[in-house]
Amino acid sequence: PASQLAKENEGYWGRVDYAARSNHRVIPVTLGNENWYFQYSPYAYFNEHAIVLSENIRPMHVDQENLARLLEFVTKFPDYFIGSNADLPIVGGSILSHDHFQAGRYDLPMAKATLKESFQISDVNLSEAGVLNWPMTAIRLIDSDSDKLLAAAGKVMKTWEDYDYPSLFIQSHSQTGERHHTVTPIVRFRDHKYEVDLVLRDNNTSTEFPDGIFHPHSDVQHIKKENIGLIEAMGLAILPPRLKTELAEVEAYLLGNTDSVVPKHKIWADKLKHEETFNADNVTEVVEQSVGQIFKRVLEDAGVFKNSEAGQAGLKKFIVQLTTN
Repeated sequence: PASQLAKENEGYWGRVDYAARSNHRVIPVTLGNENWYFQYSPYAYFNEHAIVLSENIRPMHVDQENLARLLEFVTKFPDYFIGSNADLPIVGGSILSHDHFQAGRYDLPMAKATLKESFQISDVNLSEAGVLNWPMTAIRLIDSDSDKLLAAAGKVMKTWEDYDYPSLFIQSHSQTGERHHTVTPIVRFRDHKYEVDLVLRDNNTSTEFPDGIFHPHSDVQHIKKENIGLIEAMGLAILPPRLKTELAEVEAYLLGNTDSVVPKHKIWADKLKHEETFNADNVTEVVEQSVGQIFKRVLEDAGVFKNSEAGQAGLKKFIVQLTTN
């Protein structure tokens, strides 16, 4: 196969350096007058986790053209959500070289989030629009008319693409013109209306944050240091396999069954030991709840407008551009 996502993976027996896909099947689907393919994911992160891939192997692009494909998909398959990773390094997915989406018959936590502030996009009268009550900065647009939604989403994406707010280290382009802003889009069809969630993304780096200003910061990387892609942005923590062994060691340390723990977990484990009383019945639950809270912080790190006075002031200025221009 020419790519990890190419349709030729169907039935492929694999080789030493390439995973087998012998029970893999793809289903043709037309999106935007192009040939695309629907497949169930080998990772099965959630119910009917699917990948929808372009027949043409080209770089991912998040724009109105692909957003129209997302809307078309949920028109054909209204029981599914569908979304796309961002199309820039650091804030994007692991395969940026092949245009593709991810879908599923499942409500991830973001789907259950509500609006914390409503507004209307200028020149486009939607049923609802506003800022989502979510750790990352996300705009939700709702209407029964997909064309109106496409116009509104286009305005959000274009406004964000050129939006600068230097005091919050939000910079749309480098001095050489390199683009740093994009969105992670998610689309659903619920209660006879389309929903479009646009998570604002910024992939700038700095001396203080070389991995990314809006990326998990160093103090939470003992749990999650990888890119925050579509599924994580929607609230499902895809954690590294190393944690299966490491968290068991943390539990043993908290119970006093060992005097040592992986160095990168030591500060966290000592904090838990100081704050909680552990026994064999509750240690796993307490550790898992703490990991969940750290993942929430991971998402907050990836959010461009923090839930602070300065962050919310920057968000309000951004919304003004959406509602008045």
